[in-house]
Amino acid sequence: MTIGCERQPPAARAHNLVLITIDTLRADHVGAYGYARSQASAVDEVAAAGVVFEHAYAAAPITLPSHATLLTGRYPPGHGSRDNGMRVNAAVPTIATELKAHGFRTAAFVAAFPLDHQFGLERGFDVYGDRLPRTPDGQLANERPAAGVVNDAIAWLETLNPQSAIRNQSAIRNQSAIRNQSAIRNPQSAFFLWVHVFEPHAPYGDGSDRRPVLERYDGEIGTANRELQRLLRALDAWSSDTLVVVAGDHGEAFGEHGEFAHSIFVYDTTLRVPLVMRGPAVRARSTIAAAVTLADVAPTALRLLGFAMRDVDGVDLAPLLAGGALASREIYAESFAPLVEFGWAPLRAIRSGAWKLIAAPKPELFDVNADAAEANNLAADQREVVQRLDSRANRYSAPDISPSAAPPDVAERLRALGYTAGNPQSQSAIRNPQSAMERPDPKDRREMAARIAQITSGELTGEALVTALEGLVRDDPRNAQAHLRLGIARLQAGDCARAEPELHAAAAAGLPSADLYLGLATCLGRRNDLAAAERALGEARRLEPDNPAVLANIGILRAAQGNQGAAIESLMAALARDPDLHEARFNLALAYARAGRRADAAAAARDLLSRLPASAPQRAEVERLLRALQ
Repeated sequence: MTIGCERQPPAARAHNLVLITIDTLRADHVGAYGYARSQASAVDEVAAAGVVFEHAYAAAPITLPSHATLLTGRYPPGHGSRDNGMRVNAAVPTIATELKAHGFRTAAFVAAFPLDHQFGLERGFDVYGDRLPRTPDGQLANERPAAGVVNDAIAWLETLNPQSAIRNQSAIRNQSAIRNQSAIRNPQSAFFLWVHVFEPHAPYGDGSDRRPVLERYDGEIGTANRELQRLLRALDAWSSDTLVVVAGDHGEAFGEHGEFAHSIFVYDTTLRVPLVMRGPAVRARSTIAAAVTLADVAPTALRLLGFAMRDVDGVDLAPLLAGGALASREIYAESFAPLVEFGWAPLRAIRSGAWKLIAAPKPELFDVNADAAEANNLAADQREVVQRLDSRANRYSAPDISPSAAPPDVAERLRALGYTAGNPQSQSAIRNPQSAMERPDPKDRREMAARIAQITSGELTGEALVTALEGLVRDDPRNAQAHLRLGIARLQAGDCARAEPELHAAAAAGLPSADLYLGLATCLGRRNDLAAAERALGEARRLEPDNPAVLANIGILRAAQGNQGAAIESLMAALARDPDLHEARFNLALAYARAGRRADAAAAARDLLSRLPASAPQRAEVERLLRALQ
């Protein structure tokens, strides 16, 4: 299946395209959708000047597959990304690749690791801004604030002005690789800009904030909104000929259907999203009640720019924008996270007229016109409808997919964001397929899924997190990820005696985790069992040979063994991969000092001071080292 892009007859059309995606934003928490306490005024502003799609649905309640559908116009079976960490098919064209081929300048600035360039959405962009900062403890962060994303986007927009292009190119290089410098030099060309913000995603605000969760969720929407208002003001100069599309990628559950967070179930709680657009050929202050899918965005946007996209799952919504109607159709959505992450049956959904079927070992059928909350399952009374829609679901995707495990480093970072990113049991289930009807129905694992979601969301901390993990390990002793999380939580509390058994249990279950072995090495090093610590770090390096944290820990171990030359070599290798790994640079200064290379030690310490923020607590220790070297 390929996408073609052809010129259409001249009409009122946009010159530029701006796509804004707000992660985890529920439609019913937006003013344009009737929410009285809305903190999403940027969305409301676009809606007031354009069109609101009242019933828009994601194709998957998961960040990467949903964004891939937005950018390709294809449902997940068509673009290949069925869960976070599963790369988009490199042969599938995107909005960016198509517009780039027509001379558009293209840039994307994203806020979270699931959209990292390695997963395939960077294709077609001159600039793909996905660089993430470090946390205070030196770990690479998995998300970044909306303020930084919008700063980068505005800096790039200023390059469209020939007077500011030269002074801003260096700022862009600091965030992203510019893959086509010539594109920056033509200020007259049309542009496509995609901006993604992550704030509404769990955890919601400061962990010490004890306000009700929905208040904190709205507060996160407000944080993203303030930055998006800045972006809209920066776009004012282009407003007359720019199509602006704002969408959520999926919703969020707060106990509906017993679900928390998102990714497992395909109820409208997590599938319904806000979708608004303004620009040429878009009627102002209009509302469209027809059901649409995020797969419609790509063909619609391209049409409004004067092109057409063929062979996509979505449709061009131009008839609706002109006040007409679409031909009767069905809308597909899925979640293969239950299969990929837990070995449970996947869920596939078909929406056709008033009916919505969730294809599962125990199917669910809802009349969504009469039962928007999906509370009354009619499957037992409507067997013909179930059979018909189930056959349609099977035409989009079988309930099995080819095995595809995320690499260990990818899995670790997805776990840090609250996604489980696969486990040994689920991968075994995929590699040894059984009938979909024989796999556990996620509905029958609802309570466990909710507990896991509350743990992985980041909403639980300290003793509450440990207690929840202890309960999960007790009830599900084969859950390798629960053992890992419990082990790390105890390690962070300084309790190696109780952390080690949990880490060993995760290792025995076959969990491919560098963090697991780094944790073991930390505990083993604390009791001076350097030989065992070396074996643990060897396992970590086997799993992630280029992980700078692993290389740095090997360097620290070599220093403890008295081999300062090997320590320096390993620490320098870590810093070559990540110059901002501050712990590695501090230990490099120590290794130089122990080797008698005082000048090199002082240089490394001064370099570290120049990189540390003025308020960093580590500065005092570095300054003490410098004084000792004088």
